[in-house]
Amino acid sequence: MTFLEELNWRGLIKDVTDLEGLKERLKSPITCYCGFDPTADSLHVGHLQQVLLLKRYQVAGHTPIILVGGATGMIGDPRMTSERNLLTLEDVRYNAECIKKQLAHFLSFEGENAAIMVNNYDWISKLNVIDYLRDYGKCFNLSYMLAKDAVASRLETGISYTEFSYMLLQSIDFLHLYLNYNCELQIGGSDQWGNLTSGCELVKKIEDGSKVYGVTSPLITKSDGSKFGKSEGQNVWLDPEKTSAYEFYQFFFNIADNDVVNMLKRLSMKSVKEIENLAIKVKNEPHLREAQKALAEELTELVHGKEGLQSALNITEALFSGNIKDLTNKEIKDAFKDANTIDIEENVLLIDALVNSKAASSKREAREFINNGSISINGEKCTSLEKILTKDDSLDGETIVIKKGKKSYFIFKV
Repeated sequence: MTFLEELNWRGLIKDVTDLEGLKERLKSPITCYCGFDPTADSLHVGHLQQVLLLKRYQVAGHTPIILVGGATGMIGDPRMTSERNLLTLEDVRYNAECIKKQLAHFLSFEGENAAIMVNNYDWISKLNVIDYLRDYGKCFNLSYMLAKDAVASRLETGISYTEFSYMLLQSIDFLHLYLNYNCELQIGGSDQWGNLTSGCELVKKIEDGSKVYGVTSPLITKSDGSKFGKSEGQNVWLDPEKTSAYEFYQFFFNIADNDVVNMLKRLSMKSVKEIENLAIKVKNEPHLREAQKALAEELTELVHGKEGLQSALNITEALFSGNIKDLTNKEIKDAFKDANTIDIEENVLLIDALVNSKAASSKREAREFINNGSISINGEKCTSLEKILTKDDSLDGETIVIKKGKKSYFIFKV
């Protein structure tokens, strides 16, 4: 199986500007790039497919370029729906620096095919209007630009000239990288097809027919067609301050059986054989969730490091076994980030605390929970109706974790 054939098996190829030409070109090392606009101060898991695609190219012996869109991020890639809000130069610069730090540990920046990181603000900011229009604008026919999906979908609702010009700016990126880094391939999500083909056209026109390539991969969606990359409606970020290692691990651990093999193919660096073996386990022993565990562990370690993975595993085990006392203060905060938190005074009767927190609807129900052994304090069952909560019950001088049944947790701050 060739490199390109494996990418196809993984579901990572949708459109190619010249498939046969690219097959031949990839017989020797090539330089490729993918761009990331700094529209936020962190990337999220929806970006992982393209980041890991660059990694796959590097592992296969090719040279990857990460382009941070310090300039294009100020313009805004046209969405199918509405105009983007413009970011300030300060915001874009800050976001760009944050993203550069995140991306730096996914690829190797040493060796023969060391990764390269660039920021398109470095060259686009130096363009003047006359050069922009004469040297590049003259190469694009208006009807050609209007036919692009992202533009065509906005003609009725309206699109500003700012966003309309985005594909031209991204085309200049490809030309710049071709001239300065001998970059001959651009990769991106399927929503970037119009920008990729425009870049190929500009290089061809400016450089007398020089051949470059563009390849898109399908955007990741779940089996029900919904967008991948969000948990409870919130983005799953690559920034540990925004999404903890435990939350990150749980996102992938909870992927549905119908989706996990597809996610393994696209996001795991495991071999074809390893993924095929995991697919068999999904089919024959889905209750073991071995595929989900393998994917969650691999990606959590990649994004959060070995310590982050270990912390995620510690929290997962503690919640399963009930050994809450084994967790560090930070792990407790990460584990119960979304649990109901209630402030209480010291020396509160447990029954009253359960009612006040709505863990029980009445004192009678609270007594029933306690008598039935349904209530645990910091992982230890409590069957005393006279139990009073004090600071001595807290894990860190203020936090008491009360569990009702198997899955309902309540955090009490004394």
